[in-house]
Amino acid sequence: MASTDRTTEPSPNAGTPDGAPRGRTRENGDLADLEAGLDALETAPRTERPSIGRLLLAKAVPPLIAVTLVLTVWQLAYMAELKPDYVLPGPLDVWATLERMWLQGTLLEYIWVSVSRGVSGFAIAVVLGTPLGLLIARFTVVRAAIGPIVTGLQSLPSIAWVPAAIIWFGLSNGTIYAVILLGAVPSIANGIVAGVDQIPPLYLRAGRTLGARGLTAIRHVMLPAALPGYIAGLKQGWAFSWRSLMAAELIVHSPALGTGLGQLMENFRTLQDMSGVLASILLILLVGIAIDLLFFSPLERRVLRGRGLLGRTA
Repeated sequence: MASTDRTTEPSPNAGTPDGAPRGRTRENGDLADLEAGLDALETAPRTERPSIGRLLLAKAVPPLIAVTLVLTVWQLAYMAELKPDYVLPGPLDVWATLERMWLQGTLLEYIWVSVSRGVSGFAIAVVLGTPLGLLIARFTVVRAAIGPIVTGLQSLPSIAWVPAAIIWFGLSNGTIYAVILLGAVPSIANGIVAGVDQIPPLYLRAGRTLGARGLTAIRHVMLPAALPGYIAGLKQGWAFSWRSLMAAELIVHSPALGTGLGQLMENFRTLQDMSGVLASILLILLVGIAIDLLFFSPLERRVLRGRGLLGRTA
């Protein structure tokens, strides 16, 4: 007679109050949590875009107040005669110098000579500094070999390169561009290295899993992930380019080179015209601020906003 004893298998529905499988219950619970989170995101209050008046109040008024305070202190120092007027001219004297250059038709020419040099040198620095930074970031041997040298070059004052560049290239545009590149390339390279170092390792592993190798990984994974740090490096690279350009123009003088803002300031210094010196400094400052506000700041905000790192009102 066959045995009637049978091995009792556990029911897949055992152990759950409603008879549902344990695994399915856990999956349903996770799905419910996910749906609840998505519902919360959809019902969250949206940030309304501010009106033009509020935007101007938040963005334009504080700088205007700061400029007004600086001009007020400057005028008070001039009126108090802390220094002779030929050493410390007043704001109106500087404005008269700017107005005179404008009426002579030379103001925009001075600005264009410097801006064209600065933009061209910066573009070349980007072309050279980007692959250099990627090499340092990707290969440990390259980082160990030249990483400290690049960092040291970034900390070296740009004006230190001017005498050597004059010996190498003479009084030419080559000297000016050499000084710009030696000042900007290390900054751009270090910026992209910092951006790559901040990429979560999961992104790189996911790219390799999807078949991204070599240049494909750099183009579609590494550069997009490192973009915020890269843009910060570009901003710093432009600052170094502009500073290096002014240092070169202060020393490299030649009629064939044209007159940029740095050489303009040196010409006013030779003439002991302090109003002209301060006017040149003001122009250099305004151009640097304008480039940042018109190009780099909007680009940085767009990238950060696209990644959810910046509010809609910023």
